[in-house]
Amino acid sequence: MNIIMSGLEHSLAPIALREQLSFTKAQTVQMDRFIWAQPGISGCVLISTCNRTELYVTCEEEIEPGRLLCQAANTEYEPYQAAFVTRSGEMAVEHLFHVAAGLRSRIWGEDQIISQVKDAVALAREAETTDSVLETLFRSAVSSGKEIRTKVHLTALPTSAASKAVELLQQKIGELKGKKAIVIGNGEMGRLSATLLRDAGCDVRVTLRTYRHGETIVPPGCGVIPYDDRFRHMEGTDLVISATTSPHYTVTAEQLSEVEQPPRVLVDLAIPRDIQPDAGKMVGISLYNVDDLGDFEESRTVPLAVTEIIQSHLEQFYRWLNYKDCLSSMDSVKNAIIDRVLTSKELRNGLSETEIVELSVSKAVELLLGGLTERISPESLNRCEKKIRSHTTGRHVIS
Repeated sequence: MNIIMSGLEHSLAPIALREQLSFTKAQTVQMDRFIWAQPGISGCVLISTCNRTELYVTCEEEIEPGRLLCQAANTEYEPYQAAFVTRSGEMAVEHLFHVAAGLRSRIWGEDQIISQVKDAVALAREAETTDSVLETLFRSAVSSGKEIRTKVHLTALPTSAASKAVELLQQKIGELKGKKAIVIGNGEMGRLSATLLRDAGCDVRVTLRTYRHGETIVPPGCGVIPYDDRFRHMEGTDLVISATTSPHYTVTAEQLSEVEQPPRVLVDLAIPRDIQPDAGKMVGISLYNVDDLGDFEESRTVPLAVTEIIQSHLEQFYRWLNYKDCLSSMDSVKNAIIDRVLTSKELRNGLSETEIVELSVSKAVELLLGGLTERISPESLNRCEKKIRSHTTGRHVIS
């Protein structure tokens, strides 16, 4: 069984293409079902976030998951062909572990990605398109990511799209101290953007939707404005950053044209885009999106503790996978041993029940180990003996 994944790399495809392969949860379920129904697919899980689109499949033969995804989305594959990076086998498995650890995220070590990976396999489960291999793979990757969050503090490192956005603003409009800023969106990216702007000396206000339930976290030192009143508060504001997961524009050219003194600079950190591109064509307004931020995924040094945690969980996954693969051959091995034991000459000599049991076990072990000569060692046999004896408590053991 092959594990293959294709991921859409932001550095290889413009935002106009990437947002066409960004899906809501309901759409993700539909994509999963369509892909799973294709010939040769045993299981599939689609991860779709504002910054990531990755399709994982299990199959008997080599396929192109990226092509399948475009087919499911009813879009042409050719424009995306060079933008998809496909990995198979161990490379695909290791990539997912790195994703769940936050090592491939725009926000280095972000917490949100674990929930996104869990949501992806949950949606595949809802669509009935996952299988035991993908279930175990995703569960192992999530467990590894959680352990890393508990033991290693990756988020202390500053590299992120938000920090690059603040750097860009400093380049374009100079000193940020005293500037008025609005951040649309109160997710991970929005909160980080607001915090960085506040640290740079901005007067920052964050939008909140009135219908949002549960605990709302607003960075200390930042004000709050209702989302529905955002344009009224943009009057006289110097800059706006938008970072939401909304499927609709949070800022349109028409809405912005009604603001007498609109912000001079707009930064869109969302995919699909939050800010209508036409807003950037208005006189006196500059619009930047994530593709304008440059390479903010520069070289990062992964702490040794993270590498060790990932390696430990990878080994556990491969032990499970090896055992699963062995199970498929176990019945045929059992039947082969039974055939040899039943045709043994010793069974024709009127042996007692105990002697028959001893002979059968002896023959089975000899035949099995004979077929594994190149893979066994005294140490592995000792471990096997201990494992067997640990399950014989209260039973008579024939020695």
